[in-house]
Amino acid sequence: MIDLYTWPTPNGHKIHIMLEECGLPYAVHPIDIGAGDQFAPWFLEISPNNKMPAIVDSDGPDGKPMSLFESGAILVYLAGKTGKFMPRSTRGKYDVLQWLMWQMGGLGPMLGQAHHFRIYSPEKIPYAVERYTKEANRLYGVLDHQLAKTGAFVAGRQYTIADMAIFPWTRSHANQGVDLAEYPQVRRWFDTISARPAVQRGVKVLADRRRPLIDDKARQNLFGANQYVKR
Repeated sequence: MIDLYTWPTPNGHKIHIMLEECGLPYAVHPIDIGAGDQFAPWFLEISPNNKMPAIVDSDGPDGKPMSLFESGAILVYLAGKTGKFMPRSTRGKYDVLQWLMWQMGGLGPMLGQAHHFRIYSPEKIPYAVERYTKEANRLYGVLDHQLAKTGAFVAGRQYTIADMAIFPWTRSHANQGVDLAEYPQVRRWFDTISARPAVQRGVKVLADRRRPLIDDKARQNLFGANQYVKR
């Protein structure tokens, strides 16, 4: 059994989708990031960077429970555990991993900044809005070019964890200042993945718990002083 500690965000959706695609049994434990659940001492034992998602696999590689944080690491782990959504060839594996790292190191953080400064920032800073909106569009352009080369999925002809990592971040393209009509290959890929039943189930996990994170407590937990308290 996989114990999944999560919230309905793009990073959470990555793991929801992977677990649904793999068919692994899992139990959902909500980590309400607006309420500050991520700072609880027990959760920090699982996820020392106070971020969700995280998992505890009761049947780890050596038969003992294993905990993991960081969504990219969790995707790689689950792919290894199940033998699914990761090519067996060395070349194919690294094709997938480079696009997974692209999402983790570039696409996710930059789209997050675009979303923050366009939607959540209490002060609209034109320089920041312009900078991150342009970077968001540049990254969508990179993705569009790659998808034109493969004609299918991000890392080739097969659907992999790289697609699962990237897709949830593109669901908020309008809030990032991106018009998918300008990126036809991304639109094709987006529609293809959106139609997958496991993806549809994955994005519904905890969907009823979503709410605008704009009250003072949520702002402090997500963007303010509570983030920086030593624990």
